[in-house]
Amino acid sequence: MLSRLFFSLFLGYMVLGAGLPPALAAWASGPCMQPALPVFLNLGELPVSSFGGQEPRITAEAAVLMEASTGQVLFAKNAHQARPPASTTKILTALLAIEGGRLNEVVTVSSRAAAVGESSMHLFPGQRLTLKQLLYGALLRSGNDACVAIAEHIAGSERNFVFLMNQKARELGACQSHFCNPHGLPAQGHVSSAYDLALLARYALRNPTFRALVSTRYYGFVNPPWGEYHLHNTNRLLWSYQGADGVKTGTTSEAGMCLVASASRGGRQLISVVLHSDDRYGDTMALLDYGFSCFKTLVVTKRGEPCYKLPVNEGTVLTVPLVSDRTLAVAVPVHRLPDVKKQFHVPSAVNAPVFKNWPAGTVDVWVEGQPVARARLLTGSSVHRLPACRLWWKRISDRFRPV
Repeated sequence: MLSRLFFSLFLGYMVLGAGLPPALAAWASGPCMQPALPVFLNLGELPVSSFGGQEPRITAEAAVLMEASTGQVLFAKNAHQARPPASTTKILTALLAIEGGRLNEVVTVSSRAAAVGESSMHLFPGQRLTLKQLLYGALLRSGNDACVAIAEHIAGSERNFVFLMNQKARELGACQSHFCNPHGLPAQGHVSSAYDLALLARYALRNPTFRALVSTRYYGFVNPPWGEYHLHNTNRLLWSYQGADGVKTGTTSEAGMCLVASASRGGRQLISVVLHSDDRYGDTMALLDYGFSCFKTLVVTKRGEPCYKLPVNEGTVLTVPLVSDRTLAVAVPVHRLPDVKKQFHVPSAVNAPVFKNWPAGTVDVWVEGQPVARARLLTGSSVHRLPACRLWWKRISDRFRPV
């Protein structure tokens, strides 16, 4: 927390005082950074896969359907088109608040936060609430005032918080996104894309606190002397679709009706995004139905099982087995035989001695010609080096062996 405090103070000084240094300002507005997390976690920065079958017809101007476990895209329509995201912006706001604060922290609402209009929790200047209560207000009631109160608490000012939002978006590979506020009210240059929002939702859903918040239908609490709050989730899908467990609605005149949704069935979780839709719930259900009915899960590599034999130089055995560090399961079409391939990135050989669980490369899984998952490869056993006398004899034998 101290490091976050010093960082917020530094940002506050630079932004409100002399401004950001030229190098930092150029970095903040520059091209999208590569994701900071290891590539083998595969957080969805992969191209769209094209499958056959009857794709759903939707009214949304932009949409995407993503497999949560791998980031594999099952359907896309203008998925990388930059568009206003409305209140789906609050996905990132809540994520930063959860990562940067504690739920039981007390937040004092400023007059600036209380004055934010449109969708609101109806907060008052000087009112004190916990961060948890404000998060419920932001995600269930879609309170814009709650978002500003959260931003000021976490980063010292709304401007500092927006800087952190854009930094986080770049770290996660959301290259079409640029945020100007923490709530999503219309602002020049405040944009995201269907793919980026799915990417952010996929990362956020890995956090158990975020998952619990966005799957909650109703939350009530008393905040003396300000009265009682009864917060009903604006995402009607939680009541009408089997397995629905999130995420966030959004509506403005510019963005139209938007919905980032997730649903889980049979051990699979799908994330759908529809932007500027005439029927966001109908579109979303059509996408989710398509994903659950037209695709199945295929386990390509199981964690800890040998999947490759790597040659060993001067070892007591000729090869060492390589095992995947995790189970790789991909979505494949159910109506025809899928084209699934594994691509290994390993050295031609290793020198003994070799120890168990050494990193030795990666394996990519390709479906229909597109990469959809990656895992690290580890050595599955140890290999001792040959004794000096045997090595000496082997080298002499190899020298005089006929070509």
